[in-house]
Amino acid sequence: MWEERYATPDYLFGKEPAIFITEKAEYLKSGQSALVVADGEGRNSVFMAEQGLVVTAMDGATNAVEKAKALAQERGVTVDFQVADIMTWDWDAVQYDLVVAIFIQFSGPDARAEVFEGLKRSLKPGGVLLLHGYTPEQIDLGTGGPPFVENMYTEELLRQSFADLDILELNAYHREVQEGRGHSGMSALIDLVARKK
Repeated sequence: MWEERYATPDYLFGKEPAIFITEKAEYLKSGQSALVVADGEGRNSVFMAEQGLVVTAMDGATNAVEKAKALAQERGVTVDFQVADIMTWDWDAVQYDLVVAIFIQFSGPDARAEVFEGLKRSLKPGGVLLLHGYTPEQIDLGTGGPPFVENMYTEELLRQSFADLDILELNAYHREVQEGRGHSGMSALIDLVARKK
Protein backbone atom coordinates (compact mmCIF):
# COMPACT_ATOMS: atom_id res chain seq x y z
CA MET A 1 0.00 0.00 0.00
CA TRP A 2 2.71 2.49 0.99
CA GLU A 3 4.79 1.79 -2.13
CA GLU A 4 1.70 2.74 -4.15
CA ARG A 5 1.04 5.89 -2.12
CA TYR A 6 4.61 7.10 -2.54
CA ALA A 7 4.75 6.27 -6.27
CA THR A 8 4.38 9.89 -7.36
CA PRO A 9 7.02 12.46 -8.33
CA ASP A 10 5.90 14.86 -5.60
CA TYR A 11 6.36 14.40 -1.85
CA LEU A 12 3.08 13.12 -0.38
CA PHE A 13 3.57 14.97 2.92
CA GLY A 14 5.75 17.74 1.52
CA LYS A 15 9.44 18.40 2.11
CA GLU A 16 9.11 20.51 5.24
CA PRO A 17 9.13 18.92 8.71
CA ALA A 18 5.98 18.35 10.72
CA ILE A 19 5.08 21.43 12.77
CA PHE A 20 5.32 19.20 15.84
CA ILE A 21 9.05 18.55 15.39
CA THR A 22 9.85 22.22 14.82
CA GLU A 23 7.94 23.12 17.99
CA LYS A 24 9.97 20.58 19.96
CA ALA A 25 13.30 21.99 18.77
CA GLU A 26 14.50 22.28 22.39
CA TYR A 27 14.86 18.48 22.36
CA LEU A 28 16.90 18.45 19.13
CA LYS A 29 20.42 18.74 20.47
CA SER A 30 23.35 18.77 18.08
CA GLY A 31 25.52 15.68 18.33
CA GLN A 32 22.83 13.50 19.87
CA SER A 33 21.77 10.24 18.27
CA ALA A 34 18.22 9.95 16.98
CA LEU A 35 15.95 7.32 15.45
CA VAL A 36 13.03 8.42 13.28
CA VAL A 37 10.46 5.64 12.94
CA ALA A 38 8.44 5.09 9.74
CA ASP A 39 9.94 8.28 8.35
CA GLY A 40 8.49 8.01 4.83
CA GLU A 41 10.05 10.50 2.42
CA GLY A 42 12.46 11.91 4.98
CA ARG A 43 11.08 15.35 5.80
CA ASN A 44 11.54 14.93 9.56
CA SER A 45 14.86 13.07 9.63
CA VAL A 46 16.43 15.49 7.15
CA PHE A 47 15.31 18.47 9.26
CA MET A 48 16.80 16.84 12.36
CA ALA A 49 20.08 16.21 10.56
CA GLU A 50 20.10 19.91 9.62
CA GLN A 51 19.99 20.64 13.36
CA GLY A 52 23.18 18.62 13.85
CA LEU A 53 21.75 15.33 15.15
CA VAL A 54 23.18 11.97 14.10
CA VAL A 55 20.04 10.47 12.57
CA THR A 56 18.95 6.97 11.63
CA ALA A 57 15.63 6.79 9.78
CA MET A 58 13.67 3.70 8.87
CA ASP A 59 10.68 3.06 6.62
CA GLY A 60 9.21 0.03 4.90
CA ALA A 61 8.64 1.64 1.49
CA THR A 62 11.72 1.49 -0.74
CA ASN A 63 10.52 4.28 -3.03
CA ALA A 64 9.89 6.57 -0.03
CA VAL A 65 13.42 5.94 1.23
CA GLU A 66 14.82 6.78 -2.21
CA LYS A 67 12.96 10.11 -2.07
CA ALA A 68 14.31 10.67 1.44
CA LYS A 69 17.88 10.10 0.20
CA ALA A 70 17.28 12.63 -2.59
CA LEU A 71 15.96 15.17 -0.10
CA ALA A 72 18.98 14.70 2.18
CA GLN A 73 21.30 15.20 -0.79
CA GLU A 74 19.35 18.31 -1.83
CA ARG A 75 19.72 19.73 1.69
CA GLY A 76 23.38 18.71 2.04
CA VAL A 77 22.98 16.46 5.09
CA THR A 78 23.67 12.82 5.93
CA VAL A 79 21.07 10.43 7.34
CA ASP A 80 21.45 6.68 7.82
CA PHE A 81 18.34 5.58 5.89
CA GLN A 82 17.17 1.99 6.41
CA VAL A 83 14.48 0.10 4.49
CA ALA A 84 12.84 -1.94 7.24
CA ASP A 85 9.48 -3.24 8.45
CA ILE A 86 8.45 -1.61 11.71
CA MET A 87 7.21 -4.98 13.00
CA THR A 88 10.58 -6.70 12.51
CA TRP A 89 12.88 -3.78 13.39
CA ASP A 90 15.51 -4.72 15.99
CA TRP A 91 14.63 -2.26 18.76
CA ASP A 92 17.42 -3.60 20.95
CA ALA A 93 20.30 -3.22 18.49
CA VAL A 94 21.05 0.44 19.31
CA GLN A 95 19.79 2.81 21.98
CA TYR A 96 19.29 6.46 21.06
CA ASP A 97 19.18 9.83 22.81
CA LEU A 98 16.01 10.70 20.93
CA VAL A 99 13.31 8.56 19.29
CA VAL A 100 10.76 10.27 17.05
CA ALA A 101 7.49 8.72 15.87
CA ILE A 102 5.23 11.00 13.84
CA PHE A 103 1.92 9.80 12.37
CA ILE A 104 2.67 6.07 12.69
CA GLN A 105 -1.00 5.10 13.14
CA PHE A 106 -1.16 2.44 10.45
CA SER A 107 -1.05 -0.32 13.12
CA GLY A 108 -4.00 -1.76 15.02
CA PRO A 109 -3.98 -2.04 18.83
CA ASP A 110 -1.99 -5.30 19.12
CA ALA A 111 0.76 -4.27 16.72
CA ARG A 112 0.76 -0.78 18.22
CA ALA A 113 1.45 -2.19 21.68
CA GLU A 114 4.48 -4.04 20.26
CA VAL A 115 5.75 -0.90 18.55
CA PHE A 116 5.28 1.21 21.67
CA GLU A 117 7.34 -1.29 23.68
CA GLY A 118 10.00 -1.16 20.96
CA LEU A 119 10.12 2.63 21.05
CA LYS A 120 10.83 2.49 24.77
CA ARG A 121 13.52 -0.19 24.41
CA SER A 122 15.31 1.85 21.75
CA LEU A 123 15.80 4.79 24.14
CA LYS A 124 18.92 5.24 26.25
CA PRO A 125 18.30 5.92 29.94
CA GLY A 126 17.47 9.63 30.01
CA GLY A 127 16.55 9.52 26.32
CA VAL A 128 13.47 11.35 25.06
CA LEU A 129 10.54 10.05 23.01
CA LEU A 130 8.64 12.47 20.76
CA LEU A 131 5.33 10.94 19.61
CA HIS A 132 2.78 12.80 17.48
CA GLY A 133 -0.49 11.53 16.07
CA TYR A 134 -4.24 11.81 15.76
CA THR A 135 -7.06 11.46 18.29
CA PRO A 136 -10.37 9.69 17.46
CA GLU A 137 -11.94 13.02 16.46
CA GLN A 138 -9.72 12.90 13.37
CA ILE A 139 -12.01 10.27 11.81
CA ASP A 140 -14.81 12.82 11.36
CA LEU A 141 -12.40 15.49 10.11
CA GLY A 142 -10.95 13.18 7.44
CA THR A 143 -7.89 15.32 6.74
CA GLY A 144 -5.26 12.61 7.13
CA GLY A 145 -4.52 9.31 8.79
CA PRO A 146 -6.26 5.96 8.50
CA PRO A 147 -10.08 5.71 8.82
CA PHE A 148 -9.85 3.36 11.81
CA VAL A 149 -10.85 4.76 15.20
CA GLU A 150 -9.03 1.94 17.00
CA ASN A 151 -5.72 3.20 15.55
CA MET A 152 -6.13 6.66 17.06
CA TYR A 153 -4.52 7.83 20.31
CA THR A 154 -6.19 9.18 23.43
CA GLU A 155 -4.51 10.84 26.39
CA GLU A 156 -5.53 7.87 28.55
CA LEU A 157 -4.03 5.36 26.09
CA LEU A 158 -0.70 7.20 25.93
CA ARG A 159 -0.59 7.78 29.67
CA GLN A 160 -1.08 4.05 30.28
CA SER A 161 1.22 2.89 27.47
CA PHE A 162 4.11 5.08 28.62
CA ALA A 163 3.49 4.99 32.38
CA ASP A 164 7.01 3.64 32.89
CA LEU A 165 8.51 6.82 31.38
CA ASP A 166 8.48 10.33 32.84
CA ILE A 167 5.75 12.09 30.85
CA LEU A 168 6.95 15.65 30.26
CA GLU A 169 4.15 16.77 27.94
CA LEU A 170 0.84 15.23 26.87
CA ASN A 171 -1.55 17.44 24.93
CA ALA A 172 -4.54 16.91 22.65
CA TYR A 173 -5.69 19.81 20.46
CA HIS A 174 -7.04 20.89 17.07
CA ARG A 175 -4.94 22.69 14.48
CA GLU A 176 -4.98 23.52 10.79
CA VAL A 177 -2.30 21.37 9.16
CA GLN A 178 -0.85 21.84 5.67
CA GLU A 179 1.74 19.10 5.15
CA GLY A 180 1.52 18.04 1.53
CA ARG A 181 -1.48 16.24 0.05
CA GLY A 182 -1.35 13.63 2.82
CA HIS A 183 -2.16 15.94 5.74
CA SER A 184 -4.30 18.91 4.79
CA GLY A 185 -6.94 20.75 6.83
CA MET A 186 -8.21 21.00 10.39
CA SER A 187 -6.79 18.08 12.37
CA ALA A 188 -7.32 16.49 15.80
CA LEU A 189 -3.81 16.00 17.14
CA ILE A 190 -2.05 14.65 20.20
CA ASP A 191 1.56 15.08 21.35
CA LEU A 192 3.58 13.08 23.84
CA VAL A 193 7.04 13.96 25.12
CA ALA A 194 8.45 11.44 27.60
CA ARG A 195 11.84 10.64 29.11
CA LYS A 196 13.16 7.18 29.90
CA LYS A 197 14.04 6.79 33.57
